[in-house]
Amino acid sequence: MNELLLINASGQDQPGITRAITNVLARAGARVLDIGQAVIHDTLALGILVELRIAADARAQLLEQIQQATQALGIQVRFQTVAPDSYEHWTEQQGKTRHIVTLLARQIDAAMIAELTAVTSSHGLNIDSISRLSGRVSLADLDAGNDHQGSACVEFSVRGTPADLVALRADFMELSARLNIDVAFQRDTVYRRNRRLVCFDMDSTLIEAEVIDELAKAAGVGEQVSEITEAAMRGELDFKQSFARRMALLKGLDESVLAGIADELRITEGAEKLISSLKKLGYKTAILSGGFNYFGRYLQTKLGIDYVYANELDIVDGKVTGEVKGMVVDGQRKAELLAMLAKQEGIALEQVIAVGDGANDLPMLSVAGLGVAFRAKPLVKASAEHAISNLGLDAILYLLGFRERDKLL
Repeated sequence: MNELLLINASGQDQPGITRAITNVLARAGARVLDIGQAVIHDTLALGILVELRIAADARAQLLEQIQQATQALGIQVRFQTVAPDSYEHWTEQQGKTRHIVTLLARQIDAAMIAELTAVTSSHGLNIDSISRLSGRVSLADLDAGNDHQGSACVEFSVRGTPADLVALRADFMELSARLNIDVAFQRDTVYRRNRRLVCFDMDSTLIEAEVIDELAKAAGVGEQVSEITEAAMRGELDFKQSFARRMALLKGLDESVLAGIADELRITEGAEKLISSLKKLGYKTAILSGGFNYFGRYLQTKLGIDYVYANELDIVDGKVTGEVKGMVVDGQRKAELLAMLAKQEGIALEQVIAVGDGANDLPMLSVAGLGVAFRAKPLVKASAEHAISNLGLDAILYLLGFRERDKLL
């Protein structure tokens, strides 16, 4: 007679456990239908679902042989018969849509996981697997509070389709704001680990400054320009109009100040690690900025960026004229440039990542396969599908499924 048998083994992890069980099963001609294993702090949990075609007396002998083999290794084993209709129902689930929920924080506690899983279950999503992507934290670091300076990430693979995606994202956003965490929710597709191009905004994304504000300070009009910049980033002003107003205030600025400002630019946390990792993986990178080419080229040299598209300051006789040369790089232009680069690289838009913080980044965030609002203004964070507010730029690698042990973070 045919029987479906689920074998669960647990105990101190050591070499030879899987071999001991499968050797016994092999002699009985068992067919493996599913197998999975997890190890947490050297404690093993192994599950094997098999089909047996043996008589009842041979079955009893088989179970006894498995118990003997595992007891010799100090492993506990349990057996459960699976009904055929239950198995068929399980196999039908493999066609269901799958998503990845990524929990990001400086440190993760039980309350965060409890509340996140409450949200997923309330929207009809079932967790298939849970993985820690970040590295292990030593007790010394925990006692010293150094974990607050690092990053922690747990990834949940969930099955099912939420009835109301907007409501689900709203619940995740509320959770993120209340617990100071980031939660990303994305379809688990072939493109997730097959992105090939990352397009970055520059100001307040790759660098911790708005360069036009720094130029304005040097010109003695810092407060006026900062007010316009903030309104534009919040989406309260049209970018081209606000840009023209700010540029006009810079008229007469001496070209010599540009080098000094570039030397003082602070690179955003995690940017260098992220870009060096992307280069190792063969990704192309681009700066698509409403800022200025002078500073984009500076970062290109410093970080190893492949492409730079930004505004070209018009300078005559060593003075800024208050104009830019050529087409202004606004939000729509960023989206067009992203699509152009994807075509040039021979890749689909689903293989592109876009990262930005302001309202003028929303067009490119919306057309990219993965759009990330990074430490963004409330309007942008609410409009983007994914947001990172509590960690550095290198946390984007977690969204791609990479682990710290991959030596990329």
